[in-house]
Amino acid sequence: QVQLVESGGGLVQPGGSLRLSCVASGFTFSRSYMSWYRQAPGKERELVARISTSGGSTDYADSVKGRFTISRDNAKNTVYLQMNSLKPEDTAVYYCRRGGPVVYWGQGTQVTVSS
Repeated sequence: QVQLVESGGGLVQPGGSLRLSCVASGFTFSRSYMSWYRQAPGKERELVARISTSGGSTDYADSVKGRFTISRDNAKNTVYLQMNSLKPEDTAVYYCRRGGPVVYWGQGTQVTVSS
């Protein structure tokens, strides 16, 4: 069955960095657009970044442009989110998402930015 397993979250100070990973299985990863979403307490889930099948095209939320980078390794069935210059407002649960006719979500990984 389809599985998306995120890792790499944690507690980091403002200005710090984290790298999230999402390992996919159960579908043809290289043919799937992949995205990262996040949901902060009391807020709706929002798109952070998405990447095309080859990795040649990416999009970012305005709030993370220039700080976050999405990438993928189709040989490892993995999508990454490199997060730099983290701010307290980046605190959220981060989810990996596979788009398409049927959408799949990972279980999420908590990112907390606090001094």
